[in-house]
Amino acid sequence: MKEIGFRRLAWANLAYNLGVIAWGAYVRATGSGAGCGEHWPLCNGVPIPRAPAMATLIEFTHRLTSGVALLLVILIALAARRIHPRGHPARLGAALSLGTMILEALLGAGLVLLGLVEDNDSVARAIAMSLHLLNTLLLLGALTLTAWWASGGPRFRLRGQGVLGWTVLAGLAAMMVLGASGAVTALGDTLYPAGSLREGMIQDFSPTAHFLVRLRVLHPLLALGTGGLLLFVSVTAAIARPARSVRLAAISLCVLFVAQLGAGLLNLVLLAPVWMQLVHLLLADLVWIALVLLSASALSARPRESEESSPALA
Repeated sequence: MKEIGFRRLAWANLAYNLGVIAWGAYVRATGSGAGCGEHWPLCNGVPIPRAPAMATLIEFTHRLTSGVALLLVILIALAARRIHPRGHPARLGAALSLGTMILEALLGAGLVLLGLVEDNDSVARAIAMSLHLLNTLLLLGALTLTAWWASGGPRFRLRGQGVLGWTVLAGLAAMMVLGASGAVTALGDTLYPAGSLREGMIQDFSPTAHFLVRLRVLHPLLALGTGGLLLFVSVTAAIARPARSVRLAAISLCVLFVAQLGAGLLNLVLLAPVWMQLVHLLLADLVWIALVLLSASALSARPRESEESSPALA
């Protein structure tokens, strides 16, 4: 029973963090990052702001939900050590989750303390946002693996996987590059919104436009290339490891990425409204989770395994 409870908590924590990440994007999209001033962990110099403005309320809510996320990961790390024996992969996943969660909090604090929020359009902010997004993906990956291992998913290995191993690593790396470019693109859309699709395209190719605007054109190109690579990863994994769990993860990845491309196109046509940015980000996170599950399933399955499926995806 304890293991069942831990498994449910791990999956619930993953879902909760998707909400926290979406709210963090809402903070950026609404320009509320300076809602608590340049104070951290205090908000405008006090623990709990009184009669807060809307920007303060948005930022303070994000800090509260992020604090709960940290407490949940600490609880999971302690529970993993108590429930699972030494050497169980769920303990490793929980430890990685805690480490990346702490780094996530430090990166968020750095953005506030260094003033890389609100209308800041510097190179430093673009780099910081990219690093923040990359660590967010690592955090989601660690949370996903923790839930996967807690559900009975076997430990995977990279050595001796041949082409499959390199293909999976290429897919993961491409998704991280795409995610970083998406963070920069979203920042450009927020700080330099276009009045129309035609105006936005003119801005993208203007040599006098801000670098955040000129970089926007790279994201859809990277998305198309990454989509082709992920299709190749899915097909390669399904052929090399014909297990039910691998096929299910491969199909889920392809379906989610197609939905993500559609959301990206709609986001472009609608000129990146806040709600569409959040949908786009949520789908990107789900694509990443599906890729992590496909990687874990494929790299832990036997080459000729065809009928068995792992407990985590059964």
